[in-house]
Amino acid sequence: MTRDETDTLSNPVPEHRGKGRAVDRRPPIEAALVLHPRHGQDAALRGPEARLEEACGLARALDLEIRGAEIVPIRTPRPATLFGSGRVEELAAQVRALDASVVVVDDALTPVQQRNLEKAWNAKVVDRSGLILEIFARRARTKEGKLQVELARLSYEKSRLVRTWTHLERQRGGFGFLGGPGETQIEADRRLLTDRMVKLKKELEEVRRTRTLHRSARQKVPYPTVALVGYTNAGKSTLFNRLTEGAVLAQDMLFATLDPTLRTLKLPDGRPAILSDTVGFISDLPHELVAAFRATLEEVQEADVILHVRDISSPETAAEAKDVETVLEELGIDAHPERMIEVWNKLDQVPQDERAGLEGRARRAHELGSADALPVSALTGEGCEALLQAIAVRVDDDEPLDLELAASEGEALAWLYRNGRVTGRHETAEGGLQLSVRLDAQARGRFERLFPDAHTHPADELAGLVTAATGT
Repeated sequence: MTRDETDTLSNPVPEHRGKGRAVDRRPPIEAALVLHPRHGQDAALRGPEARLEEACGLARALDLEIRGAEIVPIRTPRPATLFGSGRVEELAAQVRALDASVVVVDDALTPVQQRNLEKAWNAKVVDRSGLILEIFARRARTKEGKLQVELARLSYEKSRLVRTWTHLERQRGGFGFLGGPGETQIEADRRLLTDRMVKLKKELEEVRRTRTLHRSARQKVPYPTVALVGYTNAGKSTLFNRLTEGAVLAQDMLFATLDPTLRTLKLPDGRPAILSDTVGFISDLPHELVAAFRATLEEVQEADVILHVRDISSPETAAEAKDVETVLEELGIDAHPERMIEVWNKLDQVPQDERAGLEGRARRAHELGSADALPVSALTGEGCEALLQAIAVRVDDDEPLDLELAASEGEALAWLYRNGRVTGRHETAEGGLQLSVRLDAQARGRFERLFPDAHTHPADELAGLVTAATGT
């Protein structure tokens, strides 16, 4: 496969903007055959049928027309072609019969295996890592996302320069007085890739510095932060829109969301929080992407609460949850149960007679020391109020304050509603107010400076005053 052929799949042709209407110059939809190699000693939690279906979902996300999908058993992987020679010939006939121009192999292929299979099948061959990288390259929208994807792709392509393209065997002339054979084309290309990667890393460091400054600015405003994580297509963006009344793209598609999005979330007691939507995880995530998206997932690292969104209607939900936990561990993100809430999403797709069992499973998980689990439907809103209440409890670390305000202190009352959370309010016989308020330390200091005449009471004293006022 030539470099030009590779670029056809990797880089959609940009739109041609002339005097008239913009013309869509993206490549036409290509026919694809999807293969999932099933290894003889495969002990994965997810079955081969589910893995094949996921690979088909990835191919569809890349706008490929799937004309065939098959599980291919492998006893012993062959270094040259992964599959045995007889199986390679059978698959070649199948590629010709389907008139497929792309073959997706749901496994990690070495550069040599990819080159040999392309020659044998006379078609483009894309492995799992390449497929995911292609999707990310097409979907990234923010500057940071584009930089991270390009860095990941260059790291992936750098390892594919060996014996992948025939033009790399050429040599250039020597330099200076020594002359000599000079550097080969492969050495020149590798050097250019390395230089580009160094430049990208510097640009990413600048973006990361800017994000750190933004995060520091947000920390000056005492809002707790909540981050969504989960397997791709678990419904994170739908839940994000439901909780924040936002308009993030939410589709039944793998990797519909790549770039992080932040919105304000209003908790039941009136306290605002910041909710972030992040890229979805997937099994066997390319290590190039794990490294590249570390900065994107810094929002998760810094979050006060992590919402692990699971598609509870999926038969593979346990395996998907394990994959998410593995990626979090690789990224060094603390996912302690006290910090995490499992959101069992897509409750609307669970049969009515199975819902009672979900509640029992959630209770048992909590009793065993796992994170709290709440069944919800982001699509219908069922269970979302309970989820917001659970988030409010997790972030409720503000100092409680009991106050007594005179009837004339309306300005102080309005200030408390704007800057704190009023959790209790009772009128006194004199027409004043007794309040239970939660304020962070900074807000409490400002309140005491602005309204020094407000009276504070210990909690037990206020309870006696409330009893006297209400007669209960």
